[in-house]
Amino acid sequence: MQLYYSPLACSMAARIAFYEAGADATFIEVDPKTKLTRDGTDFREIHPLGLVPTLRTDDGDILTENAAILQYVADFFPKAKLAPTDRMERARLHEWLCFIGTELHKALFVPLLDAKAPEGAKAYALEKETSRLSHLEKHLTGREFLLDRFSVADAYLFTVLNWSVVTPVDLKKWPAISAYVARLRDRPSVAKAFAEERVLYAEEQARHKASA
Repeated sequence: MQLYYSPLACSMAARIAFYEAGADATFIEVDPKTKLTRDGTDFREIHPLGLVPTLRTDDGDILTENAAILQYVADFFPKAKLAPTDRMERARLHEWLCFIGTELHKALFVPLLDAKAPEGAKAYALEKETSRLSHLEKHLTGREFLLDRFSVADAYLFTVLNWSVVTPVDLKKWPAISAYVARLRDRPSVAKAFAEERVLYAEEQARHKASA
């Protein structure tokens, strides 16, 4: 499989999932500004919106959207138990993937990370912090993971919460969330993916600076 990604973007969740499964994949970096891969390919020829993650399966199918890709990886490597098989628990997994994608990723963090977003949009996004993180804080209190064990939802949640370090979102106000992030940061699959992508991100920023 080929995973198209950008360093420290939401696509890191899929890298974590592959590492958690002990699986091999080809990781193809996409520059978020130029939409070019390292070999100069225009990524928009693969995904017209130019968004990562995008997965090319072993059958050559193109799959987009984090929730879909993460569940595909979990199902492809069932021995890793990255997704529950019980009907209700699988619905809970999908529930959390939707919450992370809509209420945290898109509603809270994207406006704060977008340099072109007006200040009003950023202020409006921050108004959502308390309700969304209070909901997550309550759920994580006394729990190790979002579900009964580590799942692809945890890979996605860690990736998104990590963006707090470059936004005004202060996780120190949320002790259960802060402890959760600290625990996952020490998990081998997460630590490996995070360390690799930090290096790749630094290289990407250096290239942008050199070409400016």
